[in-house]
Amino acid sequence: MAGKTGNQKVIEQFLADGMDHMFGNPGTVEQGFLDAVAEYPAMKYILTLQESVAVMMADGYARATQHPTLVQLHSSPGIGNAVGALYQAKRGHAPLVVIGSDAGLQYMNMDAQMANDLVAMMAPVTKYATMVQSSKSLLRTLRRAIKIAGTAPMGPVYVCMPMDVLDEINDEPVVPTSFPSTRVAPTSEDIDEAAQLLLEAETPVIFAGDGVAYSGANDALTKVAELLGADVYGVDFGDVFIDTTHPLYKGTTGHMFGSFSHPLTSKADTNLIVGTYMVPEVFPRLEDIYKPGAKVIHFDLNAYEIAKNHHVDLGIVSDPKLSLEALAKAIEAKQTDAQKAAAESRLKAAQEAKQTPSNVAQPETPTDVVKPLQMAQFANVLAQKVPADVIIFDEALTSSPAVQQAIPPRKPGSYFTTRGGSLGVGFPGAIGVKLVHPDKTVIGFSGDGGSMYTIQALWSAVRHNTGAKFVVCNNGSYKLLQLNIDVYWKERSIESHNYPLSFDLSFPPTRFDLMAQSMGVDAVRVERIEEIGPAIDRMLADDKPFLIDLVLEGNHQSDWVKTNCSQ
Repeated sequence: MAGKTGNQKVIEQFLADGMDHMFGNPGTVEQGFLDAVAEYPAMKYILTLQESVAVMMADGYARATQHPTLVQLHSSPGIGNAVGALYQAKRGHAPLVVIGSDAGLQYMNMDAQMANDLVAMMAPVTKYATMVQSSKSLLRTLRRAIKIAGTAPMGPVYVCMPMDVLDEINDEPVVPTSFPSTRVAPTSEDIDEAAQLLLEAETPVIFAGDGVAYSGANDALTKVAELLGADVYGVDFGDVFIDTTHPLYKGTTGHMFGSFSHPLTSKADTNLIVGTYMVPEVFPRLEDIYKPGAKVIHFDLNAYEIAKNHHVDLGIVSDPKLSLEALAKAIEAKQTDAQKAAAESRLKAAQEAKQTPSNVAQPETPTDVVKPLQMAQFANVLAQKVPADVIIFDEALTSSPAVQQAIPPRKPGSYFTTRGGSLGVGFPGAIGVKLVHPDKTVIGFSGDGGSMYTIQALWSAVRHNTGAKFVVCNNGSYKLLQLNIDVYWKERSIESHNYPLSFDLSFPPTRFDLMAQSMGVDAVRVERIEEIGPAIDRMLADDKPFLIDLVLEGNHQSDWVKTNCSQ
């Protein structure tokens, strides 16, 4: 056959764009495409055993590279399995380029096996979804999708490529995708107005998110916060946008209840929002979230999120780094002696109030007293043993505060957290990050409930010789749901009682160490405090995958569950 088929040209297009890792799970209608992969040794196919694992592994890889990342899925059942993970990727602005095949254009009207409107299935969980209708526009369509995925606000895209289109000879040229620059600076007038509003504030507060880290604006954000003496809160973020040991960093607004975030969002007379949106909650406040009369300034590259739900006085579509750098200069130029003194007073008060992990004494716990284990006991030992450049992928959820207290997130690319609401990203995400940083220690945390969504990821770690480390926070329950229903009962004046049976995972007990070993991952179960140190030493002894099944204190009643669930 003269010339190259679409199968070959597609791979060449991805390689031309620097996309040399493909995370996927194969299917019959992709067989010609996958057969062609062998002709291109530069393309590394990372095989996963379930589609959501492929998406979440690619999500971790994309977070670490901030570059479009390739995912290959099967048709209707395959993309159906991936929808939940893609929802998380969309909410987290992961630049995933998801490709899939269909039996062929010639079969479109047959309503055949696995037939479905694939674009319609993917549209709600992607930034852009389309199907290639002709071999004449195959690469053109791919480049459009890659550009959309990698242009701020980034997000996943989906391109369906029917088998017959891929099998045809393709004459399109392979050229690198063009990405428009989004380094847009605000006008000097807008910067002056923002600076004046902030300088006139008595209680300025900053809300920030991933747009800060992605634009490299961490130092600029910190400088603006210090110039103003403004408290800083994290909103809808998965990367580090400020050193969390900084005295002005006050934590997050949360993701569950507007009643929790409202005291934080309503304390300022002027609010500065950068690189995020207000507010990502399951049960958001329906009324205004700010103090009456408060001013709101919002810098972001995502115009959709500015003033989406709440009023904004000065909304500017611009690059967070350029905006904050210009804002810092304007504040320094305009700040009066009285304003500077007030800001320094606020900063000094924050420094005095802040208690960092380095100066908070950790209580000594006798070996024979505390049973079962607390997460802080494990995290404190881990912090003493890991290298300084360790990378954490944190889906520990209810155990996360103890992990972050012991190993504070301090710089971008060193500490990733879950986002978007889908469970199971902790382990595959860590594998994706480790593929980007093979020379660093990467540790993924997940709960016993969350890890079971994607436990097959351990198999992929061994197959591809990816030495990520894994910790299961095994408390025998969906603890987050237990905490949330406590709030539900309190809000409705319902007396506390036994948690729903569906929140209890204690029976039958899950042996994550044995599951890991069955997939070729060395593992150990930790139930006592004296077992923590040796387990961590084993985990860090080499660069191979390793899992710790960490049995923690939990609220569960296995006998009661066994009796009531054994119908």
